[in-house]
Amino acid sequence: MTSLGFLYPGHSAEDEYPRIEQLLGSNIRLDVVHTDIGEDAHRVDALREMGSAERLAAGVEQLRMAGAESVVWACTSGSFVYGWEGAHEQVRALARAAGMPASSTSFAFVHALQEVGARRVAVGATYPEDVAGLFADFLRAGGAEVTSVRGAGIITAAEVGTWGEAEVFLLAREADRPDADALLLPDTALHTAAHIPALEKELGKPVLTANQVTVWEALRLADRRVNAPMLGALFTREPIVQA
Repeated sequence: MTSLGFLYPGHSAEDEYPRIEQLLGSNIRLDVVHTDIGEDAHRVDALREMGSAERLAAGVEQLRMAGAESVVWACTSGSFVYGWEGAHEQVRALARAAGMPASSTSFAFVHALQEVGARRVAVGATYPEDVAGLFADFLRAGGAEVTSVRGAGIITAAEVGTWGEAEVFLLAREADRPDADALLLPDTALHTAAHIPALEKELGKPVLTANQVTVWEALRLADRRVNAPMLGALFTREPIVQA
């Protein structure tokens, strides 16, 4: 049994994790600990406070007790708002506090793009435009070419958590561009796990979503590879071998 740990802010789409655990269909357990979200606002100051070292460290003891082999800060906006270097320091501090390999959803997107061999990407974000732009900057720092960014202007994770299939597909269609190798939907408050194969079929390209890449990142840190077609191209492709 491989146990993977996740620090998830508040309560919006945490039901994605038992769904993904079931879709993995293997001897893998996903343990979720909820961190204090503070002020629920897609605003830079609130997001930086939500991702502070103190808030993250408060949840790691429970994951250690559960036997987690890796831990991922399951929040995109609460990591990329620190910038490339600041987000690195955030996960280094988390790894020290947890005593295990650590990462965040923002870095999970960068690593997942490498896995599927996608360089040119389109972004469909639930966030306001300024916050969505910071995610695009983070991706560029990680080597991606961002062809377009669509921000939906949603202020709270609570509202994002109420979105259903219709809203997810509309955001994906509006954000996608023909020249993009992949479409990214970066919000762990958004329910997407049930829709990834259908999104990829409609758009004809890999679709990377926040909770999907978060779980994949935890598996990568634990040196586990799982073939799970219902979780999209990221979980079915052979890794890209860099020349």
